Amino acid sequence: MKDTRILIADDDETLCYLLKEELVNEGYNVDVVYDGKDAIDLLKKRSYDILLLDLEMREVHGEKVLGYAKDNHPSLQIIVLTAKSDMRTAIDCIKQGAYDFITKPYEFGQLCVTIERALEHKELLIKNKVLSSKIGQSAPDTIIGESEKIKDLLKLTERAAKSESNILLEGETGTGKELFAEFIHKNSNRAGKPFVAINCASLPDQLIESELFGYEKGAFTDAKTSKQGLVEIANGGTLFLDEIGELSLALQPKLLRFLENGEFRRVGGISNLNSSVRVIGATNKNLMEEAEKKNFRRDLLFRLNVITLTIPPLRERHGDVLLLADYFLQKKSPIRSLKKLTLEAKNELQRYNFPGNVRELEHIIERSIIFSEGESIQAKDLNVPKDDFDFTNFVKDDGSIMSMEEVEKLHIKRALDQNNWNRENTARELDISQKTLYSKILKYNLK
Repeated sequence: MKDTRILIADDDETLCYLLKEELVNEGYNVDVVYDGKDAIDLLKKRSYDILLLDLEMREVHGEKVLGYAKDNHPSLQIIVLTAKSDMRTAIDCIKQGAYDFITKPYEFGQLCVTIERALEHKELLIKNKVLSSKIGQSAPDTIIGESEKIKDLLKLTERAAKSESNILLEGETGTGKELFAEFIHKNSNRAGKPFVAINCASLPDQLIESELFGYEKGAFTDAKTSKQGLVEIANGGTLFLDEIGELSLALQPKLLRFLENGEFRRVGGISNLNSSVRVIGATNKNLMEEAEKKNFRRDLLFRLNVITLTIPPLRERHGDVLLLADYFLQKKSPIRSLKKLTLEAKNELQRYNFPGNVRELEHIIERSIIFSEGESIQAKDLNVPKDDFDFTNFVKDDGSIMSMEEVEKLHIKRALDQNNWNRENTARELDISQKTLYSKILKYNLK
């Protein structure tokens, strides 16, 4: 109980004060907010086990807080505090995902019983391990991007999603492979079934095997009961194997057998079980090269890569940088003070090469929100490394190289933007005369 975190969201300050004291005396950790906006802001920063939620608040209604919480914190247990006159709304909240409701005035003992039952319900959800495909604010419902490479990839992805074939997602670290896997699941015929994910690089071999295929009672020292594996839990749905290139050679034949006929055997078991699962693998390695090196089985690769989708790095889709930055700003900023990038900051982001791809961009935006002052994010707040000159900055979305005139136009435009269109300073930096600069501006119709 001492680790249980409770958030009270109610505009009745007196009630909140008394309720917090009683709950703290019971051993709970309690925070209080008096408006829905503040509740959402706090939920962005901290994790809670229980939310005691009043419906009628001044700026943001409790139902909106409920919707945000269920989208972003599916295991958070919400208990609605409501007046008798709002019973119909409270019942609607139950339908939307609230655990329970209590009418005011309520008995504190009754509230404590409800809280304990809600905590038991949360533990059951966690043990279940079914990762419902609720991307919410942690990932957009649709892939963000307007570059030709992303548009073409999305068309292929949507077509692949409708099939029942296994899929291999290739791409550098941080390009969003899990997001594409969830997108495929949501747009497939299995969308109503579980989406279950496991990172093959994060667990030792024995643990990965027991997580994937489950184990029987007595299979090892701590196996006091039998346990379902992820392939059973995902039955009818999608199993996402992230970093599948890290799977050991000892486990690869067992996965191959499952991919061939849907059969598997729990650790310590003697009978074969079946599960219908669509497998999506993801890797930042070239598995064909790994197969040449005898680090990955060819037969497993050919069974897995019925459809292969390659996700481009962010440096090859620079036109999407500001779109993604804007999304992360809305996602990470406090609800009352949405920060904006200055022109210089935008130019800085477009200049950078992003070796860490979309994940690095997300971290840069989150860090700049924290350390920037005021409502605007300056270029210096981004703290972007000054990377070396990279010719990939001059590769267009279609993969072709820019002409010399296109490179010159881009270079002059960036120099003008960085100098706030001060021609004297720009000409000095470019080591040309102001007259030459002015003629280039006219030639390329720069604005």
